[in-house]
Amino acid sequence: VQLQASGGGMVQAGDSLRLSCTASETIIGLYLMRWFRLAPGKQRELVASITTSDYKTYADSVKGRFTVSADIAKNTMDLQMNNLKPDDTALYLCNFRRADVSGPMDFWGRGTLVTVSS
Repeated sequence: VQLQASGGGMVQAGDSLRLSCTASETIIGLYLMRWFRLAPGKQRELVASITTSDYKTYADSVKGRFTVSADIAKNTMDLQMNNLKPDDTALYLCNFRRADVSGPMDFWGRGTLVTVSS
């Protein structure tokens, strides 16, 4: 299974972007999908998550600005990012997790770069 993230770009503060992450095939046992970001000099941050039962969580830094959604039938997860700030500049990585007899199994995309200028 491969994950393909897209939608990143260079924008100005206050602009919006919509990221998408699509799996190459249906993941049996999928239960959790997440967006992480990695910025220079910072630790990887969990930005948003969504379960297959549509339970969502957000990092405090993006609450009220970002919205995560998923279309399980299309193997896709999106992240709508509004009112972007320079601190949102990062490589955004998507992760799908499925249940397995040996424990949770993670699939990762290569990421899409978001650059926000002031």
